[in-house]
Amino acid sequence: MMDSRIPQVFKDAINGALGPVMHLWQDPTVTEILINGPNEVFVERKGKLERTDAQFPSEDILLAAINSIAGSIGRRINWEEPRLDARLPDGSRIHAVIPPCATNGPTVSIRKFTQSKITFKDYIKLGAITPDAANFLEICMFLGKNILVSGGTGSGKTTLLGLLCNRIPKGQRIIVIEDAKELTIEYEHVVRFETRTPNEQGKFEVTIKDLLKSSLRLRPDRIIVGEVRSSEAFDLVQAMNTGHNGSMGTIHANTAADALVRLEALAMGGETKISDKAMQYSIAAAIDLVIQISRLQDGSRRIMSISEVRGLDEDYNYDVVNIYDMPHLVRGPDGKLHGHIEPTGELPSFMKEIEDNKIPFPRSKFFPPKSA
Repeated sequence: MMDSRIPQVFKDAINGALGPVMHLWQDPTVTEILINGPNEVFVERKGKLERTDAQFPSEDILLAAINSIAGSIGRRINWEEPRLDARLPDGSRIHAVIPPCATNGPTVSIRKFTQSKITFKDYIKLGAITPDAANFLEICMFLGKNILVSGGTGSGKTTLLGLLCNRIPKGQRIIVIEDAKELTIEYEHVVRFETRTPNEQGKFEVTIKDLLKSSLRLRPDRIIVGEVRSSEAFDLVQAMNTGHNGSMGTIHANTAADALVRLEALAMGGETKISDKAMQYSIAAAIDLVIQISRLQDGSRRIMSISEVRGLDEDYNYDVVNIYDMPHLVRGPDGKLHGHIEPTGELPSFMKEIEDNKIPFPRSKFFPPKSA
């Protein structure tokens, strides 16, 4: 059943327009609905794609469904603007592309919003992280380390970011900036901002960059950016370097080193007047840790590495050192991948800070069991 707080016009639009896939919408095991024209509907369950028997009677009916949903949220999609990207009232995200741009027919992705309250205990139980690695991340949150969560689409970056936010020590003011409200955060002092898309005349857009600039004037202790995808990267790096310790964001990248290079490219993509070297120094000084997360072939989501950024080397490459990584994965008879993240033997450069705070996490925890 839909939330009673959702506007009736949206409920009517959804119930009427999406009749052929309504059972998938209401199925709690389905996380994403992918419509590739009227005759092909896939869903994501437990991180894996499945084709369903659902179909729309015709392309015209599917087009009408997309138009109905767009109209219910005050948007339009037509020949002049054949793309729709919006957040639905229940928090789900919809993206649609229609002909002539979509040659397979109207194509729709609906990523359902779920208010899952996951904890590190749940994360450990799922095999996404080990207890020691989880404790290390909690220590990093306590010490106010700036963190970048890196991974591909659907890898679980937002879930992990929300989990980390819930471990921020009490008594701080957090400002969260997102394109659409996705982060599930249980904290006593949270200010949430959401971007606004331009109207049909291309006016009144409010970007993450705009909101980040505003947030700096609102006395934040930590700034959380749901996804860094444009020139706001520069403002986030500057914020991290000017006293907002413990700030975080997510970014699309395949490795920790790639994440820093992508962050640099995004930061340089705006109207910033700063040299390449200065930007590299700023990023190397701003980011303390990069957490790499992946969605694996068996559908599971795992933290693959926790890396510390230790500045630049003599060739001006980012000096990224794995504190924890996944040495290998083995496929079991059940088809699932087995393996877990392990310490590499590298001590974090802030080990003294851990010890000075009398945090019970000894140096031996950073060495593989056979070397401890």
